[in-house]
Amino acid sequence: MNIQNEDLLHRPLRVKVRMDFKGVGKPGRFLFGGKPSDKAAEDLREQQVAVFRNVPIQGIQVEDIDMSAEVYTVVDEVSNHEVAYAPVTLQLRAETLEDVVRFIARDDFRKIEIIDPPNLALTKYDVERLLFRVAEEMRIYRALLERKYNSR
Repeated sequence: MNIQNEDLLHRPLRVKVRMDFKGVGKPGRFLFGGKPSDKAAEDLREQQVAVFRNVPIQGIQVEDIDMSAEVYTVVDEVSNHEVAYAPVTLQLRAETLEDVVRFIARDDFRKIEIIDPPNLALTKYDVERLLFRVAEEMRIYRALLERKYNSR
């Protein structure tokens, strides 16, 4: 393998990841204390963006955070209630493809765009590591769901 190809294999990835944070409104008691779903979604987006800005993530550097997209609402087919989503787009620099998996394994993940490099060449070993990381994230997510539903 020549030096130019070796450089392409070890170049960091630049990606844009869109996440839509779900806000579920809470009815108020009498005249006070309610929170509309769009406000709940905005609040959750603010909390998550603060985490992305302030908590380092191994292998990931947050280059830009775009919160300019409008909050939108849809009717949830299961609950038949209005639910709001607050979108945010993160531009990330990742050391490896496996580092990006933790973002796409989230419930709020909607879209990913690989900005750089324009082409990826994965070896057998790279694919094995990537699939292992996906399985690991799925195990973590399943454990969180079990804990959430067993505590009710």
